[in-house]
Amino acid sequence: MKICEIFTSIQGESSYAGMPCTFIRMAGCNLRCPYCDTTYAFDGGIELTENEIINEVALIGVNLVAITGGEPLLQEGTFHLIERLISEGHKVLVETNGTLSIKDIDSRAIIILDIKTPGSGMWEDMDMSNLDYIKPSDEIKFVITDRADYEWSKGMVHKYKLKSKCHVLFSPAFGMLTPELLIRWMLEDRLDVRLNLQMHKYIYGSDRRGV
Repeated sequence: MKICEIFTSIQGESSYAGMPCTFIRMAGCNLRCPYCDTTYAFDGGIELTENEIINEVALIGVNLVAITGGEPLLQEGTFHLIERLISEGHKVLVETNGTLSIKDIDSRAIIILDIKTPGSGMWEDMDMSNLDYIKPSDEIKFVITDRADYEWSKGMVHKYKLKSKCHVLFSPAFGMLTPELLIRWMLEDRLDVRLNLQMHKYIYGSDRRGV
């Protein structure tokens, strides 16, 4: 598999924010969102075998593991890697951009699925059949760039009854929408979703890798 980086930090997003976590960042992505903060993962990377990845994670010794990218599901080996990590005692989060099927991901994994908004310019690439495979333990994330994105995302939550399926996260696009404004809209609408801040950016800054 082609790996961009493996590092340990705190989980910066999702309901697991603040937890120590080892990140396996896969190289390659099929989208080009304007707010992307991991463009360095688009190309390059180093080839590692599944055993090499497993051994490195074991040496690090952190139970929570996030498989992210880029887009991790582009590489076929990712599916078996998820299974191996879970079988060896790790809790695994799979962060995916929502364009590829999650059907064959090990059901023990926790999926954090992006639904791209119109502001991302990537909405038409979404595979909405993924909603048929979402579990109560999974999470759906909307990255919101402006009020139009917010209204659109709110409509999607209601249309697909997402709150009955899993946890729902609304994340302000860093540098494009202030958290305060998004919170105001959520409170005005009494919208029952979780605010999702990228905690690591507030701690380490927005340009630092491996955090």
